[in-house]
Amino acid sequence: MSRTVYVNGEYLPEEKATVSIFDRSFLMADGVYEVTSVLGGKLIDFAGHAKRLERSLNELEMQKPDAFDDLLDIHRELVRLNDIDEGMIYLQVSRGSAGDRDFAYPSADVKPTLVLFTQNKPGLADSPKALEGFKVISIDDQRWGRRDIKTTQLLYPSMGKMMAKAAGCDDAWMIEDGHVTEGTSNNAYIVKGNTIITRHLGTEILHGITRAAVLRFAKEAQMKIEERSFTIEEAQGADEAFITSASTFVMPVVEIDGAAVGAGTPGPIAARLREIYLEESRKVAI
Repeated sequence: MSRTVYVNGEYLPEEKATVSIFDRSFLMADGVYEVTSVLGGKLIDFAGHAKRLERSLNELEMQKPDAFDDLLDIHRELVRLNDIDEGMIYLQVSRGSAGDRDFAYPSADVKPTLVLFTQNKPGLADSPKALEGFKVISIDDQRWGRRDIKTTQLLYPSMGKMMAKAAGCDDAWMIEDGHVTEGTSNNAYIVKGNTIITRHLGTEILHGITRAAVLRFAKEAQMKIEERSFTIEEAQGADEAFITSASTFVMPVVEIDGAAVGAGTPGPIAARLREIYLEESRKVAI
């Protein structure tokens, strides 16, 4: 059955939804996006995603879409129209179309393009991979320098996922100057003793909404946290490793470049954090 999607103020069947070929997201990857998870028909961490979206727009000097203040209602309506119990809502804002291709930003009177659509993912919270754990490979980080802005420039992360798939693994961790930055679409962590270690915030990584929530819950659970860089070798020698994202929540990592992490099975801290995150997030979902 066709999904109902949202394009610039209209709810449309997906096959009737169109965007101009001159839209800058198509020509220049001049767009930003967010993905919000849905559990039990409710939105997880919506306020965090909306705040990060606003930051991304500001960093790129991009106008807010006219419907910015209505985004919560739009998300909820899409959940209702598409009968989503577990899944995700993808949102994208581009700088819009000035009618022709040009490297220069269009004038301020050009309206941004706003698109949203749902993805139905039954069993999202009960993924079997959470019991098995991810296997990852390491790759050079060859992305642009402003990874803190959630842009649609996703070609290299896509290449990284394909490299991982070719190696029989689930994902890739990217390396810059000898240290892990992040996964292709997630933040990366290791555990040594009772300490959770994850890269400090900066322009090198995305400021994950799930990352912020998980670290907050970890602190509340009296877990020790260090925000610093770490190497692949340190990760391979850690007791545990895991990733966080809006689509995987907290996902254990059990192998890095063919070397088992810890016992080669999901560890107790990652498992507990996933349990806490899902429990607490459901309580405040809207």
